[in-house]
Amino acid sequence: MPPRHWQSHRHPVALLLWPISKIYGCIRFIRAKFYDWSVFKTHKLSVPVVIVGNVMAGGVGKTPIVIELVQRLLAMGYKPGVVSRGYGRKAKDCQLVTTSNSALDVGDEPLLMAHVCKVPVAVACDRVQAAKVLLAGHPECNVIVSDDGLQHRALGRDVEVVVFDERGTGNNWLLPAGPLREPWPRKALSPIHLTLQSVPRRLADHAIDNTGHLHPLAGLLTLSDRPLHAIAGIAKPDTFFDMLRGKGLQLASATAYADHDSFTKFCPAPDKNALWLCTEKDAFKLWASYPPLAWQILAVPLVVELDTTFLAILDATIKALTTR
Repeated sequence: MPPRHWQSHRHPVALLLWPISKIYGCIRFIRAKFYDWSVFKTHKLSVPVVIVGNVMAGGVGKTPIVIELVQRLLAMGYKPGVVSRGYGRKAKDCQLVTTSNSALDVGDEPLLMAHVCKVPVAVACDRVQAAKVLLAGHPECNVIVSDDGLQHRALGRDVEVVVFDERGTGNNWLLPAGPLREPWPRKALSPIHLTLQSVPRRLADHAIDNTGHLHPLAGLLTLSDRPLHAIAGIAKPDTFFDMLRGKGLQLASATAYADHDSFTKFCPAPDKNALWLCTEKDAFKLWASYPPLAWQILAVPLVVELDTTFLAILDATIKALTTR
């Protein structure tokens, strides 16, 4: 959970850390000026770049939005690719993600996007490098979507999508006294700058097993002899648990892990009738780490509902960029 002092100017910890946040702000300002003065280079790619990011530290639910945008681009006939830092991975090199990769190598969110979207995905700390490797390996890609990277100014962009959750901007102070990575309102770095605030989210009406088979959640309601356990290693696990209960599911237990957890401490009860419900992001790690139990672990997808006005603007923008 985010620190409590991020929500108030009057919190003693926020006041104590405020001088450090001013130093952090000065460093950010100087770094930004180096880009403005071309001391540091911004790299423009040969295809349009859409960055989906946030100014808030911590998870705000960007990845489901990236997945929704990529799937919409596919439906419109484009051939998108995704670049990501690959948060939480152990490897430091630049990699093209395949569905046979492990989350430790490429990160859980890029692995999820590769499985769900079935588009080229590349990971690297340097997103410019990731984008160049992706385009070299997949020259058919005509749009790049960056999962995070709003503050990664080395990567030029045509569209910026800034995502907020219900916290808004908190106390509106910079790290560490507040939650902001950069001042808000921010200086737009692209011709098109869009904001998404508290995007509606819901669970799908089905779960998915490790073979890709769908199981209607309504069917799980009748399994009185099969206890349901929920586990989640995401930024807001309680929200996931509440959504499951909102579907009418009776949970025998609900266990929260840290965001991006590798589940090394997952100790399921030796009950062959039990089922574990988790998010898609967690499922690929659990299925790979516990093969004998994989058939008992079901992923429940998250569905986001993007505003029609936002989608209309994005559609027109991408069309204009790809035909210029």
